[in-house]
Amino acid sequence: MGTWLLRGGVLAVVHAAGEIAVAAFAVRHPTSQTTLAAIVLGVLVAVAAVWGMVDRWRELARPERTWLIAALVAGWGAGVLGVIGRAAFVDQTGASALGGALTGGAAFTALLVFVPAAIGLLAGTWIRPGRRSAAGED
Repeated sequence: MGTWLLRGGVLAVVHAAGEIAVAAFAVRHPTSQTTLAAIVLGVLVAVAAVWGMVDRWRELARPERTWLIAALVAGWGAGVLGVIGRAAFVDQTGASALGGALTGGAAFTALLVFVPAAIGLLAGTWIRPGRRSAAGED
């Protein structure tokens, strides 16, 4: 239980923080948010992909199942945290935004976690970290 909960919780916080940062920037600079949104999206995808690759290297038991459940947790968690964060820090978003955040927003976030993690798991089978020899030579 701890593996998917840790991954889902951390990625929920990361996705919610990214959403809040983009929303706060969009309020202050409405015409120049595209670059920041693309950078934040790239970072969020990279975090899941690298973590998936590391899980493959560590030979985690049933990593696909772990990442599927983590993606669902991250989707719903990021939806709730995003609405709370935007309400507290950006624009007084109300509870009416929670429905959309827990349906379409959660599904999109779950895909942004699961697909890169699955690609990371696949890449982790092809790319292995360098092993040191027993004699200590490189």
